[in-house]
Amino acid sequence: MSRDAEREALEARWLALTREEMPGLAAGRGWPVRFDHCFQRILLDAACGTVWYDRIPDRPAYRHAPADILAEAVRLGEGAVAGEVDLAALNDESIARRRARKR
Repeated sequence: MSRDAEREALEARWLALTREEMPGLAAGRGWPVRFDHCFQRILLDAACGTVWYDRIPDRPAYRHAPADILAEAVRLGEGAVAGEVDLAALNDESIARRRARKR
C-alpha cells in the first residue's frame, strides 16, 4: 500500500470511528460525551500528550496530524470501543490539560 493510500485509510478509519462508531456506543456505555468533535478532542489530546492544537496547527486536525499521532488516536479510540481504554479518564485528562493551559 502506498503512503498516500495508507494515510487515506487511516483518515477513513478515524472518521468512521469518531463520527459513527463511538457516538453510536456513547449512551449505552455511559460515556461523558456524545458528539464526534468531543471524541476527536479527547483522542487527539491523549495522542499528543497535550491539547492537540499545540502540536497540530492546521485544521482539520485529523488531516494535518502527523501519521504517528493520528494512528495513536485511532488506537486509543479502538481501545475505547473494545472496552480496553477508559474514555472517561481520557476526557478528564483532556479537560485538565485545557484548564491548565488557560492559567
